[in-house]
Amino acid sequence: MFENSEAFSGFAAKDLAQAKQFYGETLGLKVTELDEEHLLQLEIAGGRNVLVYVKPDHAPGNYTILNFPVDDIDAAVDQLTERGVELERYDDFDQDDKGIARGGGPLIAWFKDPFGNILSVMQES
Repeated sequence: MFENSEAFSGFAAKDLAQAKQFYGETLGLKVTELDEEHLLQLEIAGGRNVLVYVKPDHAPGNYTILNFPVDDIDAAVDQLTERGVELERYDDFDQDDKGIARGGGPLIAWFKDPFGNILSVMQES
């Protein structure tokens, strides 16, 4: 039924201007306003776009909504930190001083957007 459909993902944010600033300026993604008050499109490498829509009563999930594969996780974490992004710490993961989990799979570090949505950078080990 959907085998030829190019599915895409979307998630909520409380404030479109703040989302545009974070995803565009802080993370450096190309951001397009599809609707001035309600909808953004994040252009992700590889041709997959992600929608960000306004939901005033948004409550973030307790799971990662968007993963960014990187070639050098240390450099990516350093750049995030330089841009004022705080890395998350989780009790269930052995994370180093930078916040990078380095055991049992890909190298990964988590952070949140201004709305509490969990994002990650990850490097195949």
